[in-house]
Amino acid sequence: MKSNVGATPVSYRLAVASRVLAAVFGGYLLAALGSVCLTLLLPMPRIDATVSGMTASFVFYLLAVLWCFACRSAWRAWAGVAGACLVLALIAGLAYWMARP
Repeated sequence: MKSNVGATPVSYRLAVASRVLAAVFGGYLLAALGSVCLTLLLPMPRIDATVSGMTASFVFYLLAVLWCFACRSAWRAWAGVAGACLVLALIAGLAYWMARP
């Protein structure tokens, strides 16, 4: 017969899985949106802005992963990543529409 001493509760496992999903998918979206924002807003030639934005996307991804595992709950991790993505999407949309002729 198997003992349940030291077994990890299912709720804890689901919370960790949720944080991993928030870090992977939310972090990817955050990195992409951050890269787009920097590309649209940096006052330099388009190719230089693109390379700078793509390089900075690694920092955005790292910060999202750190955020997801530093929060007290998985809900707060999702809310933080989703809120940052929403802000960056609004900034990117405004920068795109303001630059159009």
